[in-house]
Amino acid sequence: MFTGIVEELGEVTAVEKLDDASRFRLRGPVVTEGAKHGDSIAVNGVCLTVVDLGENEFTADVMAETLDRSSLGALAAGSRVNLERPMALGGRLGGHIVQGHVDGTGHIVERKVSENWEIVTVSLPQGLSRYVVEKGSITVDGVSLTVVDAGSDYFTISLIPTTLALTTLGIKEPGDPVNLEVDVLAKYVERLLGHGVVPRSGGPVA
Repeated sequence: MFTGIVEELGEVTAVEKLDDASRFRLRGPVVTEGAKHGDSIAVNGVCLTVVDLGENEFTADVMAETLDRSSLGALAAGSRVNLERPMALGGRLGGHIVQGHVDGTGHIVERKVSENWEIVTVSLPQGLSRYVVEKGSITVDGVSLTVVDAGSDYFTISLIPTTLALTTLGIKEPGDPVNLEVDVLAKYVERLLGHGVVPRSGGPVA
């Protein structure tokens, strides 16, 4: 489990295209410190497994399903990426509960620059808008953010200077894709309400 608090702005150093997958080599001195084979590291919000380690670098295999559902397929050598290690048991939940399972991709629609922050509009894929609410949480390229405004096919977020400086959201341009993960609690609530919950006293609750 992750929290959406990016630890490091890393870099893709190599991409090897395979028949039905890709192998990425990524540089990240912070996230590779103490890492070992089989560990998880979130890359732009996608939970990947470490298959090999080098000096300040790690390698991860990305299967076709992940390439199809996320923006990782658009990465190339030199691309900057947001990196985060899983939260340690007992650690602070600085953002919100993030699984690293991307629900879809959106695109940067517009950036409005202010003196101390930026308001960014992001498109929403069909079917995800019901999980996005004003002042709720959403993960954009692995960054835990608060929704400012929510529409049927878009939402807006406000980015402070720290987020702009330390994550890929500071360099994304209109038209660029971003990985989106909605709040998993909203999906569980929908599932429970849709199928009914059986309380201890007996009959189902609609």
